Amino acid sequence: MAKNEAQKGPAKTAITPTRAEDYPEWYQQVVRAADMAENSPVRGCMVIKPWGYAIWENIQRDLDQRFKDTGHKNAYFPLFIPKSFLEKEAEHVEGFAKECAVVTHHRLVAGPKGGLVPDPEAKLDEPLIVRPTSETIIGAAFAQWVQSYRDLPLLINQWANVVRWELRTRLFLRTAEFLWQEGHTAHATEAEAREETMKMLGVYASFARDSMAMPVFEGKKTDSERFPGAVDTFCIEAMMQDRKALQAGTSHFLGQNFAKASGIRFQTKTETEEFAWTTSWGVSTRLVGAMIMTHADDDGLVLPPMLAPTHVILLPVYRGDETRAQVDEYIDALAKELRAQRLGDRRVEVEVDRRDIRGGDKQWEWVKKGAPLRVEIGPRDVEGGVVMVARRDRPVKEKTSMPRGEFVGRVVAILEEMQAGLLARATAFRDEHTRVVNSREEFDAFFKAKGEKEIHGGFALGHWAGDARTEQELKDRYKVTVRCIPSGGYDGAPWAEALTGEGTCLFTGQPSPQRVVFAKSY
Repeated sequence: MAKNEAQKGPAKTAITPTRAEDYPEWYQQVVRAADMAENSPVRGCMVIKPWGYAIWENIQRDLDQRFKDTGHKNAYFPLFIPKSFLEKEAEHVEGFAKECAVVTHHRLVAGPKGGLVPDPEAKLDEPLIVRPTSETIIGAAFAQWVQSYRDLPLLINQWANVVRWELRTRLFLRTAEFLWQEGHTAHATEAEAREETMKMLGVYASFARDSMAMPVFEGKKTDSERFPGAVDTFCIEAMMQDRKALQAGTSHFLGQNFAKASGIRFQTKTETEEFAWTTSWGVSTRLVGAMIMTHADDDGLVLPPMLAPTHVILLPVYRGDETRAQVDEYIDALAKELRAQRLGDRRVEVEVDRRDIRGGDKQWEWVKKGAPLRVEIGPRDVEGGVVMVARRDRPVKEKTSMPRGEFVGRVVAILEEMQAGLLARATAFRDEHTRVVNSREEFDAFFKAKGEKEIHGGFALGHWAGDARTEQELKDRYKVTVRCIPSGGYDGAPWAEALTGEGTCLFTGQPSPQRVVFAKSY
């Protein structure tokens, strides 16, 4: 806030610093200005406030229906995982050991010098790990549930919280505790499990595109970026406005690794016994951060209508008490008409803001919270049967007078137009900053060292032969990683044709089967 105080005269934008001036701080200020979340007294954790949580609820509702449409059922599993469960899969425990929170006692007593201390008599026989992910505890349940091929496939999802002890945190993007969903499935064959893995990656990609208005790359992770214990990890990667990548979802083919560790066996049709083939997949509240960094501007949050808690904010403008009843009656009738309209499977959500505060302050509050449509209505509007509409995807001061009936009839079309426009804008930004590189010199120039707060090139599409040493060198020198080995589906993008076809590795000169996506990332 010191920067605000140091400025002379009114700020030109609602959010300072701007994206160009200090992107990390801009992000924090957008979250604060939209009243979405705040840091908790517990270090590394966050309090998600109603506006932020409502966005998460809409993400959850949308994805939950997609999961159920693909045959999955919700369940819930324990928060605490016995340490011995985590130890069953060697690569898994090694991957998560440094992030685990551990419970060792079940009771507190008064300490000799005051305060509370763990009771030495209440030490657990086996430490419990606070859930960092649930493959092992769910695997134990699956081992009990699966006896025969008739029990498969087993398609389960849970909505839960997890804890991974992060040292450097940022609201929504990386916190010690966060909310997520984790899907876990078991199958009779490798082919079925692989099909499930790719199906759920597709669910995430279509959700990102259709609901978040966020274009993504789909692809496979390199061995060094693979989920601990998985055979293959696939991901969706999105470009944020500072041109860094954000991993927005993952889907893992676990092979039989966790089935063997947990004892998930089944009797086949030929009465032999085999281990099941399993998958896991998940997204988290990181999606809220992704949405902010994809669409927000220097005046605050910009919400895609498909996920906005409120679509239309009605703002009464009173000219004395004598007009209040007239304006209120008009607004209440309008709200009812708007709520009868449907955007997808949701009704058009309407909020009437009658708070006794200055109209300008009220307007700016909703601008910063990213509400798609702000509608002012005063006595003259009532007399003329019109409304004054402002769209969040247009300049803040731009307003359009519309007949009331026309607005009600077109509100869904306007929201759909805004949704499509946000996707088009984000896609154009990604395509503009995605470049095909054909030499080490081009790569170095694209990712040349810059300050922490400066913007780098974007996504580079280059050939790579899979050399782990080179991958580590790029990470150390540029903080650049291979984000994914992309699959297809980018028709129309200016660089789409370059993704296919063999070539020569930029770094080793060895044959390369295809280009990969290089970027700095969150």
